[in-house]
Amino acid sequence: MNTRTDSGANAAADTRAALDRLAAERILVLDGAMGTMVQREGLTEADFRGERFKAHETNIAGCNDLLCLTKPDAISRIHERYLQASADIIETCSFNATAVSLADYGLSAYAYEISRAAAALAKDAAARFSTADKPRFVAGVMGPLTKCASMSPDMDDPGARGIAWDEMEAAYYDNARGLLDGGADLLLIETVFDTLNAKAAAAAVMRLRDERQTDVPLMLSATTSGAAGRLLAGQTVEAFAASVLHAEPWSVGLNCSSGASSLQPYIAALSACVPCRVSAHPNAGLPNESGEYDETPESMAAQVAAYAEAGIVNVVGGCCGSTPAHIAAIAKAVRHIPPRAVPAARGKTVLAGLEPLEIGAEAGIAVIGERTNVSGSRRFLRLIAEDNYSGALRIARESVAQGARLIDICMDD
Repeated sequence: MNTRTDSGANAAADTRAALDRLAAERILVLDGAMGTMVQREGLTEADFRGERFKAHETNIAGCNDLLCLTKPDAISRIHERYLQASADIIETCSFNATAVSLADYGLSAYAYEISRAAAALAKDAAARFSTADKPRFVAGVMGPLTKCASMSPDMDDPGARGIAWDEMEAAYYDNARGLLDGGADLLLIETVFDTLNAKAAAAAVMRLRDERQTDVPLMLSATTSGAAGRLLAGQTVEAFAASVLHAEPWSVGLNCSSGASSLQPYIAALSACVPCRVSAHPNAGLPNESGEYDETPESMAAQVAAYAEAGIVNVVGGCCGSTPAHIAAIAKAVRHIPPRAVPAARGKTVLAGLEPLEIGAEAGIAVIGERTNVSGSRRFLRLIAEDNYSGALRIARESVAQGARLIDICMDD
């Protein structure tokens, strides 16, 4: 018997059962912004460095995740303030705790250690505030990375990429492993602006689930950009949902974005298409000229309460600019509003590019373009062999122009 695996599996099962029970009874409350509260601590470069990183060659002020090692008391205080504000779930200070994001500070080697420490600090705080009537949970945060897998960093070379899948998945694997080893109850992939990054994070979580034979609950939360309500990489929220439901998330939601007032229609769109819980933790508005957020606790709580009254959320909280006062007001505002009823799975095939594509009798026949196949098209094979990807892409575009709704790309040569 693998005692560690068995105990981890049992703990995850207990956590999932407790979350399911509570989420069926009421809307759960997530905490608010970590960065906003860290800024209020007034920490200096020396505080970020501590003794351990005193001689580090790169400036590290602003690397909030490192504070889990060098200023843990400051992070613990922030967790405590959100717990006092009635948060049911607190988020770890690990938004950039991957080798990819920490590379900006020359700290990639500490990704696992920081992730584990972040979870341990939050777990300790949650344990001190948990009661039989109000248990508290820790969400291990997995941020979006500082590199994007779907978009080129070079405007003159749209095919270029700053990162590949294997590097992303490996970075997220160490991040998630550290968070679970530190005691996180669930994992939260948040502020998703590129779904391909999120899918790499989800793949890492799914690998850990298999290795540890544990069903740790997973939350996924995207951020929208601009008035169109799409992710920065171009997907609609419905397409985002279709792209990540294979990971069997406990919840799917939206966070950050342009503030609570503008997010409701997109939360409603998610609510209509996912057979799981829906979360929302928006910014406290947009920053003003001074970099401050204008939404008061009362105004933001009223906007978030509108989600609850519309029956479209199961978990609510705050993102940038939100404070313990905002979370306390939100918790009070949704206290007596019933949670969204989780619908049964629709049993339909839904695929997604930038927009969702539903396959079914009502949608009619879906034509698949198959000319992008090195085994079936000499022209496509020649273009690929010549590294002429622009020419190969033209073949795909021709298929779409002729009515193809899906493209079958075969590179098996």
